[in-house]
Amino acid sequence: MVRVKRGTTSNKSRKNTLKQVKGYRFNRSNKEREAKVAIAHAGNHAFAHRRKKKSDFRRLFTIRINAALRALGHSYSKFIDKLKKKEVTLDRKVLSQIAQESPEAFERIVAQVAK
Repeated sequence: MVRVKRGTTSNKSRKNTLKQVKGYRFNRSNKEREAKVAIAHAGNHAFAHRRKKKSDFRRLFTIRINAALRALGHSYSKFIDKLKKKEVTLDRKVLSQIAQESPEAFERIVAQVAK
């Protein structure tokens, strides 16, 4: 029988693992065991932060709206309350964009809601 060497599969796996951690610092970029741990941790962080990104952006929208409202002499919480009572269906993302890109339009919205 012909001898079969099985190194190709493990070499390919090792190469792929090390290719994924290219640019990592310390031993993570050139030692397979360290690299596997680094990949696992990176994956966990990526998963968690994809979820966290949504709350980070919502917080940013709130800050932008509040800053625009303070300049007009209103408070964020009272404005949002009035929006809900008037049944205006603009969400925070859209309000934030309007406040940032066209302050005149945002002023008109605030005036409409403040009545």
